[in-house]
Amino acid sequence: MPLTIREIRDNCIRARHLMQRARQQKFAVGAFNIDNQETLIAVCRAAQKLNAPVMVEVSDGEVKAMGLDNIRDMVDNYKAEYAIEMFINLDHSPSVEAAKRGIDAGFEFIHIDISQANHDAPLEEITAKTKEVVEYARFTGALVEAEERYFMGSSNVHKETIDYEEVKKWNTKPEEAVSFANATGIDTMAVQIGNLHGLYPVPKQLDLELLQQLRDSVETNISLHGGSGTPLHYFEDAAKIGVSKININSDMRYVFRETLLKVLNDNPDEYAVVKLMPTVYGAVQEVVESKISAFGSAGKAVV
Repeated sequence: MPLTIREIRDNCIRARHLMQRARQQKFAVGAFNIDNQETLIAVCRAAQKLNAPVMVEVSDGEVKAMGLDNIRDMVDNYKAEYAIEMFINLDHSPSVEAAKRGIDAGFEFIHIDISQANHDAPLEEITAKTKEVVEYARFTGALVEAEERYFMGSSNVHKETIDYEEVKKWNTKPEEAVSFANATGIDTMAVQIGNLHGLYPVPKQLDLELLQQLRDSVETNISLHGGSGTPLHYFEDAAKIGVSKININSDMRYVFRETLLKVLNDNPDEYAVVKLMPTVYGAVQEVVESKISAFGSAGKAVV
């Protein structure tokens, strides 16, 4: 059942309070991508066990597979069932129209990413379209996140190693972040400090000195995309510096697939899929719990 405007606005107020708490108490909220009901269950159980606030997020592919309203209803149902603090983020929305649909559906967090559809989109276009989404979001109070340039990688398991010299070329510059945030009015700046989307055969290396410069420069919340494959100590330090949101996707997808393959191989005569899934989402839950602990958000939920 669709939420009323009042319910959407109340949820968005709570979401803003969560970001304020994260800034003040120096913890980061985990934003965990869900592909299906099983990954949602894994996130919910981890959040309940650790009493942690969480975001679940969906990008364009998941939206097309499940539907905005269905995602909203499913999250609300599980939020009530598990009695947890949980919000939805529309991740990497590739167009203004798609972002507006997420706002209309009552998503509390909206990530508008014009460079997702066009990696070479000019800054002027990114700025103008991001600002349009910010202005539209004022009606519900949804928090808008964006970046001023294309974000490297893809949410998959990569075989190639990381070209750190190339990665550094895309790192966020403090003065550009300030300019973009002021021009658009966004709530959250997605920064690049060595993080990139996907899981790689080598661990990622974050430039925490650059992160501190960014935190000292911008007034907005700061988010880190591409958290998978990052040594946990980086997250602990990033949260202390002032990162408010960290995205995790590929780590969950990898464990989901590998565990599912094992379960299927171990149970060749079982065709009731529902009986096979608890082991799978149990493994994903362990991944989510490890991230929550590193983010410092355990015990921070307000229900």
